[in-house]
Amino acid sequence: MDTAAIRVTGLVKRYRGSDEATVNGLDLEVREGEIFGLLGPNGAGKTTTLSIVCGLLKATSGSIQVLGVDVDRHPGRIKHLLGFVPQDIALYPTLTARENLEFFGRMHGLYGAALAARIAELLTVVGLEKSADRRVATYSGGMKRRANLAAGVVHEPRLLVLDEPTVGIDAQSRGLIFENLRALSAAGTTMIYATHYMEEAQRLCARVAIIDSGRVLIQGPPAQLVAEHPGSRNLEELFLELTGRSLRD
Repeated sequence: MDTAAIRVTGLVKRYRGSDEATVNGLDLEVREGEIFGLLGPNGAGKTTTLSIVCGLLKATSGSIQVLGVDVDRHPGRIKHLLGFVPQDIALYPTLTARENLEFFGRMHGLYGAALAARIAELLTVVGLEKSADRRVATYSGGMKRRANLAAGVVHEPRLLVLDEPTVGIDAQSRGLIFENLRALSAAGTTMIYATHYMEEAQRLCARVAIIDSGRVLIQGPPAQLVAEHPGSRNLEELFLELTGRSLRD
C-alpha cells in the first residue's frame, strides 16, 4: 500500500522574467500521519513549494501527488482535504475570532450546530474561549497565531500545511501550538511544517528535508542526520554546514 501523503517528483518552478528556477528539480515524500519539517534559508524555495503543493501556484514542470490526487490536473479536489496556515495572519482583523472561524467554516461547507460546536471546541483548544468575541485586531501576536491555526483546521483536514506558524510569538503560545500539533498528529493528521527554527524541527518532526536553491540537500530523521555528520552536534549546525553562513537577505 502507498503510504505517501505527498509525493513531489522533479518539481520545477520558474517565474516569468527570472533567469533561474526558484524550485529546481525538487523531490520530496511526506508519509501519512507524520510531521515533516521543510527547512531552508531565505529564498530556498520553501514557500513556493508549499504553494504548489496546496494548488495555489502552478508548477512549470514535475509531478505533485497529494493524498492520491494529481494536483496539476485536479487542484480543486484537494482543497477540502487540506488546511493551510500561512506565515502571514490570514484573518479578518475587524472580525472577532468566532466570526472568523464561522466564515472559514462556512467556506468549507459547515453550518448550524455542527459548526458552532466545532468553533467552541477550537477556541478552547487554542486558549481563546475568553477572548472569542474580541476583534482580532486587538489580539497579541501569540493570540493571532493561535487563531490562525484554528482557522486552518476548522474543517478537520487530513493534511495540514504550516508555513512559519510561530514567527514572533511568546514561549507560552508556542508551547500551546506545539501541544495542538502533536494532538493533531496523534489523531492521524499529516503535516508539512516549514520553519527557520531548527530547535522546533528537532522537537516536532519525525523527518526533515533541508533544501537550498530549490533542491533537497538531505532528508531523514533529525537525530539520524546529525549522527551521520560527526562535525555537527545538532540540527542547526548541520543546517549551517550544508547551506553556509552567508546572509540571505
